[in-house]
Parts: sequence; structure tokens; C-alpha cells
Amino acid sequence: MLSPAGKELEMAIYDFHTHTTLSDGGLLPIELIRRAHVKGYKAIGVTDHAGAGTMERVIREVRADCELASRAWGIHAFAGVELTHVPAADIAALAKKAKVLGAQIVVVHGETPVEPVEPGTDRAAVLSPDVDVLAHPGFITEEEAELANKNGIFIEISARRGHSLTNGHVAKMALLAGASMLVNSDAHAPGDLLDEVMIKKVALGAGLSEADYRKAAEENPLILCRKLAVR
Repeated sequence: MLSPAGKELEMAIYDFHTHTTLSDGGLLPIELIRRAHVKGYKAIGVTDHAGAGTMERVIREVRADCELASRAWGIHAFAGVELTHVPAADIAALAKKAKVLGAQIVVVHGETPVEPVEPGTDRAAVLSPDVDVLAHPGFITEEEAELANKNGIFIEISARRGHSLTNGHVAKMALLAGASMLVNSDAHAPGDLLDEVMIKKVALGAGLSEADYRKAAEENPLILCRKLAVR
């Protein structure tokens, strides 16, 4: 298989957590998707930071570029939001509202060890039927990972500096609970986009076996893509 840039690819790339100029990223949504397509991405989630007051605008603007890119280039571009630093008690209602407003994917900004995320956020996220991915969940508990498994919510192994500090713990809890993992970039700039080498480094560095790495990089993304596509 060849990428649009003419480079041979061994594995399709899936990445469900990225940011654009609509929040704190460096590229317009359409340019981010184009650069991902050229790198060989099969699917991308454009999930800008949002809260109660910004999600409607963000979802509307991201959807327009995702739909355009998907038609033109064949990449699966999913429009969504990352609910960020919102009160834990409001996560379920905000995730539901995001889906009503047209979000195809809802990511929750988990309790990363390097930011003051409200305690209880991880638990609220894995209890919500409208959340798809719990991002960089820090010191997630085994019970929370079990809830993620029960409710079909994917747990992120993060490639982002700082957020990745607890990847080993996250992977251990997910494996104990049988929860599904994904490797996501949390990209904010072009250089943050993933390739197969980086995906493998992040996964194996978190303590995943070769088989678990393949599952997180290939099998689980396909399951999530099918889930998102039917909405």
C-alpha cells in the first residue's frame, strides 16, 4: 500500500484525538486533515477542546471541514469535541448535548497528572453512554477501567508529553479490566501527527505486548470506526 506521498505503508494509521485553531492547535481543521491524509491516516478524529459555551460553534465548523475532506480524499474524518475541564457532574449532560449538536465522537479530557482536572472526571466519563474515548486518564482505577470495558468506552494511551507520564499505569489497569485501548496523538501541531514507528514506541513503552499493541493500533480503531460511522 502506498500513501499519497508515495511512501510504502505497513499499517493504516488511526488517531481519534487531535486539535486545531478552533481551540489550541496550530492548523485549520481542513489542513490538519490534509496533512494526516498525506501521512497515511485512514481515520482521524478532530476533537477540539470545548465546554458548554463553545461546543455548538466548534462542532458546526469542524463538521463542515470533515465532511468536505471525507468526500474529497476518502479519509474517515470524524467531527467531535474533547470536553475539557468541565465539572465532572456535568459530563454526561454535555456529552449527550454534543451528540445532539452533531458530534460524531466525544472525547473526555481525563485526569492527566499534569493538569488540575476535577477529581471524578474519569469515573463520570466511563459512566456516560455518549462518551467514546477517555483521554489520558492519569491514575485511573481498575474499577473505572472495568466500567469503561462494560460501557464500551475506549481508554487512550497518549503520545503527548506530560499526559503520557502515566501510560504504564493506564495500560496496566486497562489490561487487568479487559478494557479497549487506543494510541492517540493529542496532536496540536503538524509534527505531533503519528506514524507507525511512533505508535509502536508509545504502545510498547506503555508496557503493551506485541499482540496488545496490534490490538490497540489496528483492531480497536476499526471497531471504533464502525461505531462512529453508523451514527
